[in-house]
Amino acid sequence: MNTSLPPVEAAPTGPDAPPPGAAPTAPAKVPMAELFITFLIIGATSFGGGVVAYLRNALVLQKGWLDEERFLSALEISQALPGLNATNMAIIVGDRLRGVVGSVVAFLGITLPGATLVMVLGVLYASNAKNPYVNAALIGVGAAAVGMLTAVTFQIGRKQFGKWIDVAIILVTVTLINYLHVSLIWVLLTVGPVAVFIYRPSQLEPPSVPPKQETVP
Repeated sequence: MNTSLPPVEAAPTGPDAPPPGAAPTAPAKVPMAELFITFLIIGATSFGGGVVAYLRNALVLQKGWLDEERFLSALEISQALPGLNATNMAIIVGDRLRGVVGSVVAFLGITLPGATLVMVLGVLYASNAKNPYVNAALIGVGAAAVGMLTAVTFQIGRKQFGKWIDVAIILVTVTLINYLHVSLIWVLLTVGPVAVFIYRPSQLEPPSVPPKQETVP
């Protein structure tokens, strides 16, 4: 089975190319069938926390529906909202590409394989719960999911380590949740507003202005 990813198409050049610095736009009128099948494949082939890697490969590298910045923004929103990150991402991306109907189609696509598979595996596991080979296989799947999640965290998270304040916010959040066992709700209500205040628009660097061309007398 060929698992290689198709090459990423180069950006358009020439008179039809977008101006430098312009924000990338979403593909026009993504077919509903393609939207459904894309998320159906993600839902059928992803495991545990590794779903983020599948989402990035499909939406950013293969389809080009999102760039790295938009994917990271959608992922941050998905993690802040209640529910699973994968379903939240499907709803956000589907709504961006095809509106409300697109969000419903993407949601059904990503949840249908998992719901069906969980029902089947639940029945099988109930009858083989004490089988050591079954338990060993589940441990292996869990280890692979952790590895995939770690890899994609370094891939999409490297942009969040640009300044010392970024590392400080990450360390504070990890310490509060993992070591002090503070509720996630309280962390969002305390660390979240601080991060928003630090990165408010007034603190951002002003856009660079091209130098004026000198006129030759």
